[in-house]
Amino acid sequence: MTPPLPPPLARLIATCPPSTLALAAVRATVPTTATLVVVPPPSKRASATLGRREGLAAACFAALTLSLARPASAAILEADDDEELLERVKQDRKKRLQRQGVISSSDKEKGYLQEVIYKLSKVGQALENADLTAASSLLGPSTNADWVKNVNAAFAKLSTSPEEKTEVDNFNSSLTSLFTSVGDRDIESSKLAFVSSASALEKWVGFAGLVGQLKGL
Repeated sequence: MTPPLPPPLARLIATCPPSTLALAAVRATVPTTATLVVVPPPSKRASATLGRREGLAAACFAALTLSLARPASAAILEADDDEELLERVKQDRKKRLQRQGVISSSDKEKGYLQEVIYKLSKVGQALENADLTAASSLLGPSTNADWVKNVNAAFAKLSTSPEEKTEVDNFNSSLTSLFTSVGDRDIESSKLAFVSSASALEKWVGFAGLVGQLKGL
């Protein structure tokens, strides 16, 4: 028993005229031995009918050919997509493992980051109380303070993505503004600079995959 055709092919074949299907069946069973037969030329009406039938048969054959070719092409494209996706997954996993290894071996750098979080927390409390003297004492004389150098050393080791490096730049820019505003005794500008610094640091921690490993955020 002949298995049923897939729906797309069945629909295409249903649109072909019986003469086309009969011709296909005969060609599949009759030997291919060539025999010369002389027949009288067909009438004009017969020629027109025959031309229409041959045209329809050709259209059906082309449609069937395309319907068979498309699944093969689609399968090739899907295979390529699957391989590309698998390769991306492998690369992402490799990067994650490498990143985890770097973080695990960076206790000193995480200590620097923890120090900055505590320091900025105290600076924020001082600014909330409008105590610029206390804020200045906590920050130090300038951005050349040891704690600033240490946190930038941690940034340099742990920053790999463009997003992380952007937040490092934002943090340092805001921190410079914080030093300047506190030195100028400008409480409002100091508060704005503090918020920008803390926000950049928090974003960096998220990008770096250190959420949950540092306290105070």
